[in-house]
Amino acid sequence: MNINLSQRIGSFLAAHHVVSLATFGSSGPHATSLFYACDGLALVWVSEPDTQHSLEIEADPRVAATVAPDYSDFTDIRGVQIAGAARRIVAADERMRHLAQLEARYPFLGQLAAGPLELRQAYARTAVYRLQPARIVLIDNTKGFGHKETLEISP
Repeated sequence: MNINLSQRIGSFLAAHHVVSLATFGSSGPHATSLFYACDGLALVWVSEPDTQHSLEIEADPRVAATVAPDYSDFTDIRGVQIAGAARRIVAADERMRHLAQLEARYPFLGQLAAGPLELRQAYARTAVYRLQPARIVLIDNTKGFGHKETLEISP
């Protein structure tokens, strides 16, 4: 694995907060925006298990994702494109570790867990998911139009 590219991708992911996750199900493609935390180059998030993207992940774990801030000039565009597999975390210790990562990054999640009963119940219904990337493409137009570097990640 290209350590320098891996570090640059990791820094980019750590500097941003919203991933656009694409799944595919019986009604066709679906995309949703989610807050995430990083676990190395993997992304973790919480969602209710009955949302469309969660149900589609259960049926087919293959997903695509992008992380890119909004730009008004194409020469400034930077972002990542991710292809990989997502899964619901069921092991209690792994789930707790990822929840701790998310709550450290987003303090409002910890406040939900300690908030009014309705919020605590809603948060307790969420499941933790993890996207393990197989390929990440770093796009950086500051290095030239359409400049891309690809990181292939072994399983």
